[in-house]
Amino acid sequence: MSVLPVLIVLLLYLAAILAVSLWSSRKTGGNADFFRGGRKSPWGLVAVAMIGTSITGVTFISVPGMVEASQFSYLQMCFGFILGYAIVAFVLLPLYYRLNLTSLYTYLEQRFGACSYKVGSGFFLLSKLLGCGVRMYLTAGVLQLILFDPLGIPFGLNVLVTMVLVWLNTFRGGVRTLVRTDMIQTVVMIMMVVLSIFFLGRALGLDFPGLCSEVRNSEMSRIWFFDEPKDGRFFWKQFLAGAFTVCAMTGLDQDMMQKNLSCRTLQESRKNMLVYGAAFVPVNLLFLSLGVLLYRLVAVRGIEVARPDDLFPTIACGADALGVAYMPRIVSILFTLGLCSAAFSSSGSALTSLTTTVTLDLFKADRRMPEERLVRFRRKVHLGCAVVLGLTILSFRLIGNGSVINAVYNIAGFTYGPLLGLFAFGIFTRRKLRDRLVPLVCIVSPLLCLALKQFAPIWFNGYQIGFELLLINTGLVFLGLLAISCGSSLQKGQSSPR
Repeated sequence: MSVLPVLIVLLLYLAAILAVSLWSSRKTGGNADFFRGGRKSPWGLVAVAMIGTSITGVTFISVPGMVEASQFSYLQMCFGFILGYAIVAFVLLPLYYRLNLTSLYTYLEQRFGACSYKVGSGFFLLSKLLGCGVRMYLTAGVLQLILFDPLGIPFGLNVLVTMVLVWLNTFRGGVRTLVRTDMIQTVVMIMMVVLSIFFLGRALGLDFPGLCSEVRNSEMSRIWFFDEPKDGRFFWKQFLAGAFTVCAMTGLDQDMMQKNLSCRTLQESRKNMLVYGAAFVPVNLLFLSLGVLLYRLVAVRGIEVARPDDLFPTIACGADALGVAYMPRIVSILFTLGLCSAAFSSSGSALTSLTTTVTLDLFKADRRMPEERLVRFRRKVHLGCAVVLGLTILSFRLIGNGSVINAVYNIAGFTYGPLLGLFAFGIFTRRKLRDRLVPLVCIVSPLLCLALKQFAPIWFNGYQIGFELLLINTGLVFLGLLAISCGSSLQKGQSSPR
C-alpha cells in the first residue's frame, strides 16, 4: 500500500495543529499561562481536552485488542473510574483550589516536610516518564511499521521527529495551548473511531442495527464478572481498582490536574471533572465495540494477527498475500490520524507537566527567580525533558511484546501507590510524620508489592493479582506511614492544610 496519501494527510493535520498552537500562544509566553493557563480556561474545553489526554495511543490500539482475552470486563473498571472522578471532584479539587496550588506536591511539603515533598514529586516524575514512555513507544512502533519503514526512515529519527513536534506544540503556551489543541485532537480521534466502525460495517455487510446486534450478541461482549474472585476480571477487583486508579493517575497526577487547575473557579473545575468522568464509559465502549468488529472481520476473512496490540493496525493498514488491502485506503488514513491525535495529546500534556514538576518542585525556581529569568529557565527545562522523554521511548524498544495497556497499569500500581498513600494519610489523618523516614516507606512498599505479585499464585492457591495492585500498594504505604507517625500535627483549633 502506498504511504504517500497517508503521509500527506498526516503532514497537513500536524501543520494545522501547530498553527492552532502558535495562534493560541501568540499573546502568551509567561509562566502563569504555561503552568495554569492563566486560570482562564473554559471548563467545557478542558473536559473535552482531558478525554484526549486520557485516551492515549495505548487505548487506541490495546483496548480493541484486549476484548478477545478480557471481553468487556474493562468497562467494570470504567464504572469504577466514575466513583474515582467524584472523589477527585469533591475531595481533592477543593483542597487544591483552597491552597492555590500550581504543583500538587507542594501540599506534601506543607503537610509533612521537605522529604515527603521530594518523594512525591520524584515518584510522579518516575511514573510519568515510564507511563508516557510506554505509550509513546507503542505509537512510535506502529507508525514505524506503517509509515516510516516503507520510507526507509529509522526508528531513532522517527522518535526525534515526534519529540520535536511535541516540543513545538507546547514550548511557548503550555497549558493554555494544550487546552485548545487537545480539544481538537479529541474530536478528531473520536471521529476517526466512529468512521472506522462505519467502514468495518460496510466490509461486514452490516447496517447500524446490524452492527449493534453483532456487538451485543458476541461472546466477547460480556461485561460483568461476579463468579470467580481469583479471576483478574472479578467485578470488585476491577471496580475498586478503577476508583483508586483515577484518584492516583488523575487526582494526584500533575499532568491531568494541571488542566483542571486552569479553570476559573472550583465550581467550573468540578463541573469539568464530573462531565469528563461521565464521558469515559461511552468512549471506552466505543473502543471495545470496535474490537469486537475487528475480531469478527479477522474470523470472516481468515486474517492472522500476531498479538492483540496488532489487531487494529493489521486490519487498518495490512494486506493479504496477493497485496490486496483488507480495508479501503481511507481506513488506514483514519487509523493514522486517530493514533497521532491520541499520542500527541497525551505526550504534549505529559511534557508540560514534567516541565512544571522539574521547574517548581525539584529546582524550586519560582521561589528564587524573577519572571523573565524563570521563563528562560523553564524553556531550558522543557527542552531537557523532551530529550529525556525521547530517550525513554527509545529504551522501550527493548521491552517485551505483551499488551501495553496492562504494562501501563502495572507501572501505575507500583509508582502511584506511594503518592496515593501519602495524600490519603495527609487528608484523612491529623498525624505528623518522621519526615526523614518517608522515603524508606515509599521505596519498601513497591518492593513488597513486586514480591507479592510474583509469588501470590503460589502463596494463595492460584490467586492472580491484577489491577488491584495499586490498592495493595496504597494500603502498605498508609500502614508504613502510620508506623512512623508521631502524634497530631495540629493543635486544637489550628487550621490545617487539609
